[in-house]
Amino acid sequence: MEDIKTNKVSMGMFLVTIGIVYGDIGTSPMYVMKSIVEGNGGLGRVDPDFIIGSLSLVIWTITLLTTIKHVLIALRADNHGEGGIFALYSLVRNCGKWLIIPTMIGGCTMLADGVLTPAVTVTTAVEGLRSIPVMNRVLGEGQFIVIVITLSIVSGLFLIQKSGTSHIGRLFGPVMLVWFCFLGVTGVIHSFGDPGILRAISPVYALRVLFSPGNKAGIMILGSVFLCTTGAEALYTDMGHVGKNNIMASWPFVKICLILNYMGQCSWIIRNIGNEQLAAMEDMNPFYMMLAPGMRPVAIVLSALAAIIASQALISGSYTLVHEAASLDLMPHLNVRFPSDTKGQIYIPVINKILWILCIIVILYFRSGSRMENAYGLAITISMLMMTVLFTVYIGVLHGRKIGAALFAIVFGAIEGVFFVSSLGKFTVGGYVAIIISLLILHVMISWYRGTQIERMQKVKLRLLDYAGAIRMLQNDSSVPYCANNLVYLSKGEDFDYIDRDILYSILDRDPKRADAYWFISVNTTDVPFQKDYEVNTLGTDFIFRVNINLGFKVRQSVNIYLRQIVHDLMKTGELPPQNKEYSVYGPSAIGSFKFCMIRKMMPLEGELSSYDNFLIHTKYYIRRIAGNPAKWFGLETSRVMYEYVPLFLPRRAEEERLNRVYSSKEKADIAENDE
Repeated sequence: MEDIKTNKVSMGMFLVTIGIVYGDIGTSPMYVMKSIVEGNGGLGRVDPDFIIGSLSLVIWTITLLTTIKHVLIALRADNHGEGGIFALYSLVRNCGKWLIIPTMIGGCTMLADGVLTPAVTVTTAVEGLRSIPVMNRVLGEGQFIVIVITLSIVSGLFLIQKSGTSHIGRLFGPVMLVWFCFLGVTGVIHSFGDPGILRAISPVYALRVLFSPGNKAGIMILGSVFLCTTGAEALYTDMGHVGKNNIMASWPFVKICLILNYMGQCSWIIRNIGNEQLAAMEDMNPFYMMLAPGMRPVAIVLSALAAIIASQALISGSYTLVHEAASLDLMPHLNVRFPSDTKGQIYIPVINKILWILCIIVILYFRSGSRMENAYGLAITISMLMMTVLFTVYIGVLHGRKIGAALFAIVFGAIEGVFFVSSLGKFTVGGYVAIIISLLILHVMISWYRGTQIERMQKVKLRLLDYAGAIRMLQNDSSVPYCANNLVYLSKGEDFDYIDRDILYSILDRDPKRADAYWFISVNTTDVPFQKDYEVNTLGTDFIFRVNINLGFKVRQSVNIYLRQIVHDLMKTGELPPQNKEYSVYGPSAIGSFKFCMIRKMMPLEGELSSYDNFLIHTKYYIRRIAGNPAKWFGLETSRVMYEYVPLFLPRRAEEERLNRVYSSKEKADIAENDE
């Protein structure tokens, strides 16, 4: 259920929203106009009409893709107050199995953005030091010192994740409020007295510049323009943290500040078109250069803080994306920690290390903000296209508005399609890095998803009640070693009557396990983000318990905690007899010991799979080995856990695989003598 306090509009929530949601899109003025001017050959090769047209493109891109698509339309597609691509997929996944494809593609490109955003925003902020003559001399001609400072900031940011960011997070709102006010005020100062800049509000200038001879990049200019709306997806993804009403209330202020700053930069560029000194400057950034020398240190400090906040938002968002993907069986189950009391804040150590390493590689490889900008944006155009597909299904199928869905798909599919094509122009000069990162993540998703499908196809279900008698006999057989008071198996599937054959084989055949109570628990991920409930079927016994625990896709799967509550509940109702545990540091207890058995599949050599499926299943099992202990995912780190490995396929019993016995000469003679 949506948090009413979170969704209530107030000044406090306004600040929280400013600090959480707008970090990425709020840092775009640092590099958008710089990228547009550089893409056209530099300050010496632009004219006023080109700048006005470029500004018009920026204004209408923000209006169409951010305001209309994400604020006015996307925020209505909430999953019990939650947003994001996986929350949206949870709503529409029953509309077609094929929807998993755009979901995986969109998810992996968003994770790639989590690598690129810290690199490009922090590097661009540090490069702002060059706008101060003294600091420019200290930095020297190369990028060595810039890279060292950038790596230090980024590394520090990743290092503090394990301790939680709730304390410094309280400063995000006020800092970002100051940042947006700074953007708006400096924009007004530099556009004041230049009424001609207001012509950019007309979309005519946006269309005209695409075909203007002054536009040397042609339609490929949109690859740079699109950078102004990166971070728009955060408005939908972060809906669960701040509520859609707070996003709708705060966005007009943010949009006005952004557009005012772009106007100020463009007015300054137009006034300095003939300035040869500025035209000769390498990596000239209008965002810093339009400011008075005394204001540049302030801008650099604020931009560095804004870049850190934007990076923090993307890093935290990456943890959430991976956590939700794992709940939907799109990624391996990883160890999830909760480093603070802030609602929804999680920390995944493995993902933190991977993001850190990839971010460092990107910084060392590109070495400058302008080169990183070439990689930035391409992945986001893909994720926006995939979200458009899912939104179209949501509007057309779930709400039955086919005409509205068609219009949505045509309008935004066309706009984002053009941006995607224009961003492809950056593929050979850096965009390929974003695609490589996305493909690596996509390979993990496909391998895990398809591998899980193959495992489910190979499962054999047996009717649990048919084996209740055999389990009762085992329970009463004192000759069999005692295993535990409560033997717990984690299974999959919601069917109360049937259980995986491998589980029964583990209890009765492989190594008979005697216990007072046998628990067969299925943890089912639901579409309701924070759902927590359970169902129990005892099959008419007091020693077999088939349990379905239903958890929302944002809830941690702490089976150990939930199981103890279930045991207490069943003892109160008399469905579970007291187990009378006498020896404990806490004194006698009615609840006995627990032992968890986790059955894991392994791939035998004789499996019958296509070459592609065989490759994917082996990839899944390789990822599983390096992903960590699955017990941590289910909150069983301190519990007694045993693992049993079973083949994915049963061995074939073909006649040609039988062995022929070889007899010695003496044995042959004895056989012949006996035959006589």
